[in-house]
Amino acid sequence: MKSNLICSDPSVMMGKPVIAGTRITVELILEKLAAGETAEEIIEAHPRLTREAIRAALTYAAKALRTPPPQKAA
Repeated sequence: MKSNLICSDPSVMMGKPVIAGTRITVELILEKLAAGETAEEIIEAHPRLTREAIRAALTYAAKALRTPPPQKAA
C-alpha cells in the first residue's frame, strides 16, 4: 500500500489528514464506515476515492491510535 495516499497540509481542511489530491478527510471516511456505509457507497459518493485510499485511511487511523501521545515535560 502506498504510504503517500494520506497527507496533511495546514492550508487544506485545517491540516486534517486527507486523501492526497482531494479534500476528503480520513475522518469523513471513518464516519461513513461507522455509519454503516460500504466502501462501494463511499466511492460512489466520492468518485475520486479508491478502495486503496479507503484502506489507507483505515491504516492511518489504526497507526494514529497505536502511537502513544507525547509525554508532558515535568
